[in-house]
Amino acid sequence: MAISAKELPLGRVFTPDYRFTIPSFQRAYIWKPENILQLVSDLKDASKSPHTPYFLGSLILVRKDDSQYDVIDGQQRLVSLSIIIAVLRDLEQDADLMRQLDALLVEPGDKLRGIANEPRLTLRERDAAFFREHVQEDNLESVFDMDNDDLATAAQRNMVNNIRKVYDEISTWSTSTRQQFAQYLVNQVTLVIVTTDDLDGAHRIFDVMNMRGLPLTPSDVFKARATSGLSDAELEMYTARWDDIIDPIGDDPRDSEEFFAYLYLILAHQPDTDKLIEDFLANVLKPYVSNGTVPTFINTVLAPYAMAWQILTRPSETILPDEVRYRLENLNDYRNHEWKPVAMWALVNSYRQLGNPDCSPFVQRASRASKSSVTLASLEPHDERRLLEILSALERVTGIRTLLRTDAIDRRGYANAAIRDLDKGYLVERSNGLKISDDDRENAIVRLHGEMQTDSALVRLLLLRANEQKAGGHLDRPRRFSALPIMPLDIERSQSFADWSPEQHDFWLYRLGNMALVQGQDNQLDKFSEFPARRDAMLLRPNSRRFPLTNELKDFNACTPTLLEKRQEETIRLIVEYWGIRYDRNHNDLTAQNIEALPQSSVSHTTRSSKRVTIRQVIQAGLLVPGERLVWERPRKGERWYATVTENGRFRLDDGSEYPTPTAAARAAAGGRRSGGLEVWKRTSNGEKLSDIWKQCRLQTR
Repeated sequence: MAISAKELPLGRVFTPDYRFTIPSFQRAYIWKPENILQLVSDLKDASKSPHTPYFLGSLILVRKDDSQYDVIDGQQRLVSLSIIIAVLRDLEQDADLMRQLDALLVEPGDKLRGIANEPRLTLRERDAAFFREHVQEDNLESVFDMDNDDLATAAQRNMVNNIRKVYDEISTWSTSTRQQFAQYLVNQVTLVIVTTDDLDGAHRIFDVMNMRGLPLTPSDVFKARATSGLSDAELEMYTARWDDIIDPIGDDPRDSEEFFAYLYLILAHQPDTDKLIEDFLANVLKPYVSNGTVPTFINTVLAPYAMAWQILTRPSETILPDEVRYRLENLNDYRNHEWKPVAMWALVNSYRQLGNPDCSPFVQRASRASKSSVTLASLEPHDERRLLEILSALERVTGIRTLLRTDAIDRRGYANAAIRDLDKGYLVERSNGLKISDDDRENAIVRLHGEMQTDSALVRLLLLRANEQKAGGHLDRPRRFSALPIMPLDIERSQSFADWSPEQHDFWLYRLGNMALVQGQDNQLDKFSEFPARRDAMLLRPNSRRFPLTNELKDFNACTPTLLEKRQEETIRLIVEYWGIRYDRNHNDLTAQNIEALPQSSVSHTTRSSKRVTIRQVIQAGLLVPGERLVWERPRKGERWYATVTENGRFRLDDGSEYPTPTAAARAAAGGRRSGGLEVWKRTSNGEKLSDIWKQCRLQTR
């Protein structure tokens, strides 16, 4: 079995030297938005040091011929990288860069020589055509017009969700940032390519690299260095103590690395770099090793901060005061974790016995009833009022910075500043890392008034805050709940919304005033188009009615623009009251001001997003004309369908049926078969595809 391994930048991986195929026995594409957004965030941070390479792991391949390889390990990263490159290509305006990005996904053909374009990566048969048509062949616009009914597999749904999230993230960047990111991606992001000619050998390599040959975690390295100078008696005692402290953090190496990265920030007063192990050893452990005080480090530093980390992970299981637990539970609602080092510092500096192995802050299980139970007093609380002030301020700045899309580097900088000031004994309100400027207050309110389509998790979180503020305290949450629109996506055939203009519907559809928290899945209202039916479905389960803003709907028999406007005003007022940002430094009520009077900073400007472009918008942009004829032809099957653009922004098929989107019209024309409508319909006048027309419209409305 011949094995070779070499490290290559991405620009030399997506070339004619490698044509990747996902074998049929491999699992499907399973990455979720949080996975791909984390990759984008990590690469963006790394690109700010353009000469420092970023290692993205290994690909394990079986050679089929000179340039054809089956992928045994690495599919998730290859597909995700392809999605990121496709989004960069779609947003790029420089023709040369667009062509170069395109060549990373598809090997250019040669019409003179009769050579067709070939994709760099071919997925399993069920998803290969979808991936090629919608990702690799510059057709993202068609994805934005799809819903779940248009997608045949879970892998396709994952691709569509990830495309939309990555598009919404990268579209907020400046042109120079995107281009710098693309250059870094191609030149500095590296992969180790491990190849063999034997499938069984490839699986053995995979086993060695992923099971028997696991790299040492930071904890392994730090424990070995810390205990290296201890006597034999101390060595046995403190290696066991170290393991007792760290084991509850879990065996996920990412959790271990994150814990030590935040511990480094707390102790060294600087965010970690890509050299965490080297920096931690030099700046944290070395003085303890040199002074022979490693036991002090383990007992008074490692133990309390590791226990604080556990509290952050499971606050509801602790004996801490209700208000402390509720604040920590709310902080865990955020997908970004830069709040954790500040919360860890606050807990360690509020409970003197937090690292004591005989004083667990967790509720004892029944199986341990014989063990004396620990009371809150035994933890020796110190200034819990200050702890609550810190957690309250921390939740406020975390929420606002999430809303304003503050990047990871800045978030870590704020956390570092907060801990520096707290270590100096500053009052919470004087800590720079925990302050909110007047500009941030105003920008947050502007953002709350805007459309929220692109981030359902953020909408759910904001509505939680509003409902808790209205309820006057923490709310027990259903295990699964969603933020659902009061109005349906399409009101053309709904009697409840017959008096609504299309402009009113479009304005309110994706704003907070039109959303309500409901127990259950996010598709449970799809079959209801009338307001009474949607309202009753929302209120059907008792756990939905525990949300005050949802329960209020029982008092309304009709949904009007006035109702949604009042809900919008109340929801925003409740959120800003929860965060304590309703008034500026001059005590002016920001919620009472006309939104147009507030400064419109970079966070509130209109950007391109994955929001569906409607037929009506294309008509208003002058790119389609009511009465215009469209055609979908399938010559090989002898099939042809026609559609006409209507005055009310719909497509009418020849049988008289009308549809609100090109994809819905295509599905109806083809008898329910799934097909992306934007790439199949063309103008009868010049053969122009709708995907190109829709893209022009998106560019005009930036």
